[in-house]
Amino acid sequence: MTTIASVPNFRRTHHCGALRTDHVGQDVVIAGWVNNYRDHGTGLVFIDIRDRHGLTQAVFDRETASEELLRAADSLRSEDCLSVVGTVRIREGGPNPKLETGEIEVVATELHILSKSDNPPFQPSDIDLPNEELRLTHRYLDLRRPEMQRMLAARSRAGQIAREYFHAEGFLEIETPILCKSTPEGARDFLVPSRLSPGEWYALPQSPQLFKQILMMSGCDRYMQICKCFRDEDLRADRQPEFTQIDLEMSFVTQEDVIEVMTGFLRRLWKDMLGYDIPAIDQVSYQECMDRYGSDRPDRRFGLELHDVSDLAAKTDFKVFSGALEKHRGVVKAIVVPGGAEKLTRKITDGYSEFVKQFGAGGVPTTKVTESGFEAGVGKFLDSIASELIDRLDAKPGDQIFFGADTYSTCSKALGE
Repeated sequence: MTTIASVPNFRRTHHCGALRTDHVGQDVVIAGWVNNYRDHGTGLVFIDIRDRHGLTQAVFDRETASEELLRAADSLRSEDCLSVVGTVRIREGGPNPKLETGEIEVVATELHILSKSDNPPFQPSDIDLPNEELRLTHRYLDLRRPEMQRMLAARSRAGQIAREYFHAEGFLEIETPILCKSTPEGARDFLVPSRLSPGEWYALPQSPQLFKQILMMSGCDRYMQICKCFRDEDLRADRQPEFTQIDLEMSFVTQEDVIEVMTGFLRRLWKDMLGYDIPAIDQVSYQECMDRYGSDRPDRRFGLELHDVSDLAAKTDFKVFSGALEKHRGVVKAIVVPGGAEKLTRKITDGYSEFVKQFGAGGVPTTKVTESGFEAGVGKFLDSIASELIDRLDAKPGDQIFFGADTYSTCSKALGE
């Protein structure tokens, strides 16, 4: 039986990632899109049918299929939408280890073509993707890609975990208004004209900040929401005009309470999503972060910490150091790059000095560590403190040392970046 219809007259029994050898001999109904078409010219047509759960191979065999069914199968092409009725059997020709359903195939007895596809501009299975503009023009195709389907599923699961966790912690999920009065925040509002009040405008919320504060005043105690936020500002790597965040507020709590709740959520999220147990999380003060990393959001995986060597720098006659220390809150800090003396060329180190100028620093004086002390760069100014500085920094021969000399904020920012 072959039909072309908008709605099939039967129900799907399994998705395309579900069938296994346990289903051999069962009559099933699967549905999805044509991922791949193969006609071996021997009276066999193979169709890989794809949905968001996986792939299943359907076989149209001349020995069991009518001529009408074979003609319909032969007309299928990539991204046609279809449903297939058939019987599960062990895959002839051997299993395909690349597929979770690779041990079985479905011998088709009915084909329902739900919609024919024009020749797609790209295939969801393509490894080399087209440019982003083309993908966004045909977003429905882009979203059919297995990677995108996994992302959507992961996002859905993360939202479910958040709701489950915070509900168990006594939070109320409360939906706050989208159309509201403009309030002073860190970015520009998106404005929506009011039809019923000409000349008046609504603003879209940059965050639910005021609403959740009202909820705390109203006795709601603990609030959470997976909410949309809108900010009319230029695009940046970490900022979009429209984004979603997990928004929280708590009453009658201390800093430790907030850290405890959020640590528990992170552990639950990583465990449920990735099967990973997060170990104990260090608590580092803001001041310590700035002292050691020059940033309140440090990536602590690769070291390269900042070391305050102001007391040692004060013993030298190097004017860059003495000039910095004369400033209000002036400091001299250093970074040790292991093996940098061999790996970092003069062009690279000069580039660092240019790079830090955008953060207000004049440059990054540098020198190399050798068996006998310092060599090149500003090493000649450091002979009087060589042994003390090397001990303080635990520097080894072959390392490269970079210095920042300025006010605390400028020095920390420049070396941190």
